[in-house]
Amino acid sequence: MAADARGGRHEGAVAIITGASRGIGLGIAERLVAEGAKVVITARKPEALAEAVEHLGGSANALGVAGNAADESHQDEVVAKARETFGGLHLLVNNTGINPAYGPMLDSDLDIARKVLDVNVVAAFSWIKKAVAAGLGDDAHPGAVVNLASVAGQGASGVIGWYGVSKAALIHLTTELGYELGPDVRVNAVAPAVVKTKFAEALYEGREEKVVRAYPMKRLGLPEDVAGAVSFLLSSDASWVTGQTLTIDGGVTLGGAL
Repeated sequence: MAADARGGRHEGAVAIITGASRGIGLGIAERLVAEGAKVVITARKPEALAEAVEHLGGSANALGVAGNAADESHQDEVVAKARETFGGLHLLVNNTGINPAYGPMLDSDLDIARKVLDVNVVAAFSWIKKAVAAGLGDDAHPGAVVNLASVAGQGASGVIGWYGVSKAALIHLTTELGYELGPDVRVNAVAPAVVKTKFAEALYEGREEKVVRAYPMKRLGLPEDVAGAVSFLLSSDASWVTGQTLTIDGGVTLGGAL
């Protein structure tokens, strides 16, 4: 069902959301559009982006720009198009992430390890640099950034260790930039546990009933669970919150599990 641009806490704001043709990114886009924002979404595949834009209510609400999230020229293009198409830029959600390695960390190929850091950390940093340089935020909508981290960056998992290293780095990037960019731009992060998306299927597919036993809430996360938290952190309701990472995990880390 297409999102309904009915106004709300993000009325008049313009947001860039990376990796938003499906899953958590699309869920965040849906929530922001429903609360009045215009969104520029990115992903690699133009066809998937076109479908997502239609889902979000068409060109009145959303613009899709295809490209590699780690490519600086793509980042420049997206930032410029956000301002040209919707008249400003206020919010940034760094949602793009990769996890091509599964298993003991010492089995990870070094080239893959470098790629994970480049996409999950360096690219996020670059997006923030470019958005801030372009004038992120204004008096009506102060600048705000949310980075998509993970509970894997808060403790050991045994199977997605290098991904966790990258997310731990992203969490500290959030802390550091929250300190450095105040008061003009707030920078926060969310750290979900397993959310039911194609990206996370390897962590629960075929054994979901067993996996959810470790969760006090007795279910896995959904994109809308993350989207609500992201919307809050981007909004004026969180105007005194910066440099923080909000864990969204159905309680799973309360017992020490990831």
